[in-house]
Amino acid sequence: MSEARHGVVKSYENRLLIVLTFTFGFVFLDRTAMTLLAPFVARELSLNNLQIGLLASGLSAAWAISGYGFGRLCDRRGNYRLVLVLAMVVFSLCSFISGLATTFVVLLLSRVLMGVAEGPVLPISQTLMADASSESRRGFNMGLMQTFGSSVLGVFIAPIVLIPLASHWGWREAFFVAGLPGLICALVTWRIARDPARRPAADAAAGQETLNLRVMMRHRNIVLCMALASLLLGTFSLAFVFLPVYFSSVLHMPSTEVGVMMSMIGLSAAVSGLVVPAISDRVGRKPVMLVTGAISLLMPFSVVYLWQTPVAMAVTLFVGSLVSALGPLLIATVPAETLREGRVAAAIGLVLGTGEIVGGVLAPLLGGALADRVGLIAVPCLQAVFMIIALLLMLMVEETAPRKAKRLALSEASL
Repeated sequence: MSEARHGVVKSYENRLLIVLTFTFGFVFLDRTAMTLLAPFVARELSLNNLQIGLLASGLSAAWAISGYGFGRLCDRRGNYRLVLVLAMVVFSLCSFISGLATTFVVLLLSRVLMGVAEGPVLPISQTLMADASSESRRGFNMGLMQTFGSSVLGVFIAPIVLIPLASHWGWREAFFVAGLPGLICALVTWRIARDPARRPAADAAAGQETLNLRVMMRHRNIVLCMALASLLLGTFSLAFVFLPVYFSSVLHMPSTEVGVMMSMIGLSAAVSGLVVPAISDRVGRKPVMLVTGAISLLMPFSVVYLWQTPVAMAVTLFVGSLVSALGPLLIATVPAETLREGRVAAAIGLVLGTGEIVGGVLAPLLGGALADRVGLIAVPCLQAVFMIIALLLMLMVEETAPRKAKRLALSEASL
């Protein structure tokens, strides 16, 4: 490749990375707005814990089905950019509708429609990013795109902005503000992004096989990623849905302190999103999974045992939340590296969809039901159970990082 051509490729890779990072960041801001504003919404609309869980579960279920369906459609037709931009416009409008809701049913329908629109965003974005990324930066790019923007905008900045906004102006106005950036991102994405030039999934039978559900399920890593994504998303769904309510109603924290605690989770995800995927490019995906998975147990520990020391609780929440960086590895990078023979939007949609159904739908429902029965203390206990099971499954993951996989292959060949 000529130096000029290499510069053009790198320029597009970097511009696409920036655009998609902000795009998914605002997607996550819209998604987490409901959980952050739940205490305000619940008071006005008289919602119980199960109904709060249903709002999160309805969005997650729609997200799961839509992500796989549209990912498969785009793999066949190649119109990634168009679907991505339309999805961004629709989910922004759904945020406005959420702010206009006067009953639980209307609010639930608006969140379900938002899930339909948001579902394709991550599979399509990760497919575009994988196609544009150089091999040495694939893990870093895909991790940064998925984790950094969503963490900074959706988890770190969102509590600082939306909770005070709801306190002073009202939760409806907060939903209106959350929906505006998505429309701007849609315009920028239309101008910057382009569909991949090559379509390996349409070239040969091997490429067509990657779109077959049974063929994808033959890969052990795909099945493991589906289970691990379910447990990881379940852990963070419980955190986003119930921790604000737990902090305010059980620990009696003021709203500003609740915002700070939730922001620690977002700040941790932002830092780990920069560092952890880059480390995995060098040392391998599996060692990174095991270390961060073990550290994740600090999250429920801090909520249960350190609530009387806010500073210590904030620090341990930050450290325990480093595991969020595994999201892009489990949902996108490992599936993309496992299915090298074709496009991976459908595979990413499958892993993400399973994670959304089990972790995003069932976990909040289970957490809400347990919270109504035995109290909100059940939430951190359930998080701990999820991560212990995840650690056991991580031991069975096959390494896919290009550098580490090549070294392992050479080592096995020399024996």
